[in-house]
Amino acid sequence: MGRPKNKTDLLSLSKANYRRLMELIDSYSEEEKNKDFPPGTLNRNIRDVLGHLHHWHTMFLQWYKVGMAGSKPDMPAKEYSWKKTPELNAMIQRKYENVPLYEMSDLFERSFCTVYQIIEKHTNEELFTKKRYKWTRSTSLGAYLVSATSSHYNWAIKLIKRCKK
Repeated sequence: MGRPKNKTDLLSLSKANYRRLMELIDSYSEEEKNKDFPPGTLNRNIRDVLGHLHHWHTMFLQWYKVGMAGSKPDMPAKEYSWKKTPELNAMIQRKYENVPLYEMSDLFERSFCTVYQIIEKHTNEELFTKKRYKWTRSTSLGAYLVSATSSHYNWAIKLIKRCKK
């Protein structure tokens, strides 16, 4: 399935890629799950990848809360522009580097469920009509949700597989 273009596909692919990611992680031994990736990646291990995904969920949830209340959210985050995403991602990695994998996995699962519930509560039109909400500017709410879920999980799966070869 390509990039979701409707609510049904977004729900399906978000859940499917979430499950694929968690099944991939579960396929490794505890030692392998905690082993660092080869040098050269910002996210140094599975915990870092889950921390990255979780933090982007929480940023989306903040954008959503502020934007749906009629204000303009700090995007991607306070003190960061989209051009400074690499610096933001480095900050995210540092923020979670001492969180145990089991705890990071739990945080990721909970934030996934919260984001998924937002998808569920909106109609297809609310999700995929461009410029429907002022805070999403020229795009749609669904585009942000695709990026925060299914596409991001696919990136994580590819990264983990590449680093665990």
